[in-house]
Order: sequence, then structure tokens, then C-alpha cells
Amino acid sequence: MTPAKKNSLITILLTLAVAAIVTVFYPHPQEKGYVYEVGKPWSYAKLIAPFDIPVKPDSATFRHKRDSLDEVFEPVFRRNARTADSVLSLLPKGGVPRAAAIYGIIRNFYNNPGYGVVSADERAMISDGTLSRIRIMNQNVLTARSASGLLSAGNIADTLRAMYAADSVTLKFINSLDLPRVLIPNVMRDAEATSNQYELALSELAVAREVILPGQTIIDNGVVLTEQDYTNLRTYETMLAERTSRRSGDSFLLLLGQFLYVALMLTSLFAYLYYNCPEIMHTFRKLLFVYVLLTVFFLIGVGANAFTPAGIYLVPMTIVPILALVFFDARTALFISFVLTMICAPVSSFALEYILLQFCAASAAVNTLRELRQRSQLLRTAALVGTAYILAYVALTLLMNGSFESFSWRMVIFLLINAVLTSLAYILMFVMERSFGFVSVVTLVELADINSPLLRRLSDDCPGTFQHSMAVSNLAADAAQHINANVPLVRAGALYHDIGKLRNPAFFTENQHGVNPHDALPPQRSAEIIINHVADGVKLADKAGLPGLLKAFIREHHGAGKAKYFYFTACKNSPGEEVDPAPFTYPGPNPRSRETSLLMMADSVEAASRSLKEHTPQAIAELVNRIIDSQIADGLHNESPLSFRDVQIIKQAFIKRLMTIYHSRITYPDDPAKKADNPAAGQ
Repeated sequence: MTPAKKNSLITILLTLAVAAIVTVFYPHPQEKGYVYEVGKPWSYAKLIAPFDIPVKPDSATFRHKRDSLDEVFEPVFRRNARTADSVLSLLPKGGVPRAAAIYGIIRNFYNNPGYGVVSADERAMISDGTLSRIRIMNQNVLTARSASGLLSAGNIADTLRAMYAADSVTLKFINSLDLPRVLIPNVMRDAEATSNQYELALSELAVAREVILPGQTIIDNGVVLTEQDYTNLRTYETMLAERTSRRSGDSFLLLLGQFLYVALMLTSLFAYLYYNCPEIMHTFRKLLFVYVLLTVFFLIGVGANAFTPAGIYLVPMTIVPILALVFFDARTALFISFVLTMICAPVSSFALEYILLQFCAASAAVNTLRELRQRSQLLRTAALVGTAYILAYVALTLLMNGSFESFSWRMVIFLLINAVLTSLAYILMFVMERSFGFVSVVTLVELADINSPLLRRLSDDCPGTFQHSMAVSNLAADAAQHINANVPLVRAGALYHDIGKLRNPAFFTENQHGVNPHDALPPQRSAEIIINHVADGVKLADKAGLPGLLKAFIREHHGAGKAKYFYFTACKNSPGEEVDPAPFTYPGPNPRSRETSLLMMADSVEAASRSLKEHTPQAIAELVNRIIDSQIADGLHNESPLSFRDVQIIKQAFIKRLMTIYHSRITYPDDPAKKADNPAAGQ
């Protein structure tokens, strides 16, 4: 498999993995839970009924109806027809003349439909009015009747004693029967039937009298919930859960739809990067950086939304385009922000609002930041992002409602917190630099500070090299600006490209003061010392922790060129012999970026310009053209993406800059007053 195909396969697999992760964490209908309470505004989008939803009584109404039911509800009792015979069989036969009459009265209490024997507790409820009416179950038929005829065993005994109070013999016989213990209830509460009848009555109270039809509004954004709204929402969630659990096939299709949606968004990003940013597409760490940003901020948004309603508005999504702008470019930053917004939109309860707010905030961040050089710029951007959020929210509120009735100060607070958190991009920028090996403009500006330890050492130990590096930095940065190259990178790279000369400062012409140590060395040894400043520079860069981008300037500023002065000297010293060029050749590699290629040109041109006897425009132009054309002829720029047009622009920029540096100055005339005081001066 070719490297290109392997890279494409890895990219496709990475895209599918990200799509799968996002789909897994997408809120699904059966899992989506709204957080709401009575008396608080509905903080989600307008909720539309997808199916018929019965409007059941709200909790307050239902409680009132239930209390009314409790007051009038008639419990269910059952009558045992055999109880009288069982009880009378236990009583003594005869004994007093009135025994038969007494037993007849007892049987009448048991068998007369208007009477019956109940427990003492039931009789107490009848006496205090708690139980005034009952229903008798007979062959599954309920008959309602008054409970006043229901007596306890004690009531019957008291009644008999009152009837025969004047007959001492009969009264003594009644007391001997111990009727409160012998008489057992024949009318007893049926707990199961009573419960069933009560639940049936309750269900009738909860029967919906109205229906919310599909397409009608259940609750609108910003509306303060009433008891009835709360009940409607609970009914909707219950019915939705039941429908979802019954339709597993539909759940699979929903997941498939979500996966295809996310994959489509990522595919659009894939296509954009493929056609517009091939360097990102073909560099795995850069592509991984983009996908990590998308995935991490999506997961943070989902988590925030699960923590609190509309929590996704708290997440500073504008950090993503800011980081993309710092490491890539403005157009790419906006497109990455667009893809992230579209992926996160279904998480928000009001997708249209979310898309508009994020679009305005990202546009404000990218268009006002441009190039991050100072922390104050990020604070200003955070303020502008907050302003864009608020203006967009107000505009959308008026557009959707035509008034401020649904305006939420809670949302305003969320958006302001979001804007403040945008300043965290400054911290995350350094985290991403360390994690993915990027270099931000801020870092380049800090590295280009001449008071940094390594540059300060270069200034102290190699003043000539330091001045040369400063001149090359200015020359290359000016040309970089003309061809839209990375100016901060070129400037920093030029300052550090010759730090390897710190090991042997005196062996480089710009640091010598009349004594040249090369005079005592053979050309091969001199070339070795000169060439080694590249490797020495890389070692110093590693020790100082310089980014890889700056190390490229150290390695590539001579490419695979020759130390021509010493090579030609060796050839001159060995007439008629072929001199091996290997000891006089730099290890390379040749420049592989526009910036390192530009530095090679500037380095040679600046050094050679110092040897010009006359700095006329013609001499400078000839020097610039000769050096750059010679490098191109030697193939030193074959791996560079510079175009012929870029080379011509660079030449013109060099010529103009050098003419400015070496411009001729006017000769000041002598002071006439001094000549008048000294007549001999004029002779």
C-alpha cells in the first residue's frame, strides 16, 4: 500500500471513529430528559406534539377531585347468610321462658336486610359519621344502602338488655349468654373489591377530556409552567418512552440517521480540507488536532446540557475557531466552527437559535482576532464575542416573537459566561502546542524577543553573528510579507538559524577582529568546523527546547550546499587533482518550506552584500540575482513550494531593502563661521 493510500485509509477510519463517538453520545429520545418545574419558564425550544396526547387533570385539580371522592366514596361489604345459624347453634337451648323470643330477635338482626352485624371498629365509624353509606356485594351486584342499621355485638346486647330490663330472670339469662363475644359480624368489608372500586373511580376522575393533536404546541419557549403544563409534559414523556421501547427497529433507524448526519458533516470537512488545505489533510497530527477539537468540545457541550437546561450555551465553542485560526488560517477556522455548530445543533433544544448565535460569535472571534500576538487581543475578542452573542439573541427573540415576552436573563447570563470562558483559549493554545507540536504566533513573538536567554548569549558571545541574524531577520521578514508567508515564523527562524556558531565564534568572519584562525588550518578542517555549526545549532535548540519548526531553519538554511570558499581553496591548493566535495558539503536537507527557502536566500544575500565595494542599485541587483539564481541552479530549492513568481517578488523585496540599508548619504559642507575664524583653513 502506497503512503498516500495508507494516509487516506487512516483518515477515513478516523472520520468514522469520530462519527461513531458523537453518535453514541447524542441524546436519544428515550434518554432525553427535560428538567422543568411549575412556576419556572420552559427553557427549551417550542415542543410540538408528535402524536395524540390526552390532556389529563393537573395534580392540583386531581387532588381536589380525589378529596371529594374520599368524602362520598361508599366502601364495599359482603353479607354472610349462614352466620346467623352458626351463631345460634352455639347458644344454649331454652333455659328461660323468653329464650326463643331472644333468639328470634338475634336472628332478625342477622337476616333482616335493613340490619346486620359489623365489627366494633366499623360501628364506631358509623357512629361518628365517617361511614354513613355502604355498598353490599351480592352475586357481583352492588347495592347501596344506609349504614345506620349495622350494629356491633355490643349494640345488640345493649338493645336486648334494655328490652328486658324489668325482667330480672330474662336479664340474667341475657348476661349469661356473653353476646359481645359470641355474636360475630355477618357484614364484613371486602378490601379487594373496595380497592378496585376506588381505583376505578380515580381512573374516571383522571380521564382526559381533551386531546393535544399532532402538530399542536405542548409548551412554548419561555412560557412559565402551570400545573396543567407540567401534567401534559409528564404525559408526553411517559407516552414517548412507551412508544420508543415498543419500536426497537425505529430506534435503530434513528441511530443510523444520527450517524449519517454526523458523517455527512465530517465528510464536508474532509472535502474542504482535501481541496483547500492539503497540508492539513496529509499531516496526521494536524488532522488529529482538528478531530480532537471537534470531539472534545462536542462532549463538553453534551455534558453541560445534561447538567443543566441549555447548558450547551455555557460552553465556549468559539475557542475552536480561535485555536484553528492561531495554527491554520481564518477560512479554515470558520469552516471548522461551522461543522462543530452543525454537529452540536441537535443537542440544543432550539437548533436555529444555537446555529445563529454560534455563527455570529465565531465570525466576531475570527474577524476581530486575525493574528494573536498579545493577551490583550484575546480579552478584546472575548468582549466582542459577548457583544455578538447578546445582539444575536435579542435579534432572534424579536424575530421569533415580535416582543420581549420570551426574553430570558438566564440565557443572557449563560452567554456572558460563555464569552468570558473564551479567554481560556490562551491556556489551551499552549496545551495544544505541547500536545501536537504546533507553534503559535504568540510563541514565535516570545521566541523572537532578543532578551531571551539563547539570543542574549548569542549577542554577548557572537556579536557579529547576532547582528547578521538581526539583519537577515529583517530582510527575510520583509520579503515574507510580500509573498504572504508566515512572517513571525521567518523572523524567529532567522534569529536562531546561526546559534550553532556559539561553539566556535572566532572561526566565523563576522566575529573576527583581525586574526583569522583558518589561516593555520587546512581547508578540509576549516570546512568541517564551519559545517558543524548546523549540527551544533540543532543540539543547542534541543537543549533550549525550541520548537521543531525553528530547528528546520537551522538544518535547512544551508541545505545540501557547499562551503564554497574552502572547497575552491582546496581545489586551488591541489591543481590537477580532483577534490572530493563530500567533506565540503552541508548535511542538509534542502529547504522544504517557503519560509526556510526564503531564509536561505536572505542569509546568503545579506552576507554577500557586506562584501560589495559599491552599494549601487545596479550592484545590489546583480548580487541578489546572481546568488538566488545560483542556488536555484544548484537545485537547493527543488523541494521548496516557492513559485517562480514568489522568487521574483523576493528578489525585488531584497533589492529594495538593501538599497534602503546601503543608501548613500550627502556630504555635509564645512561651517563657514569656522573658516572665518581660521583664515589658514581656506588656504
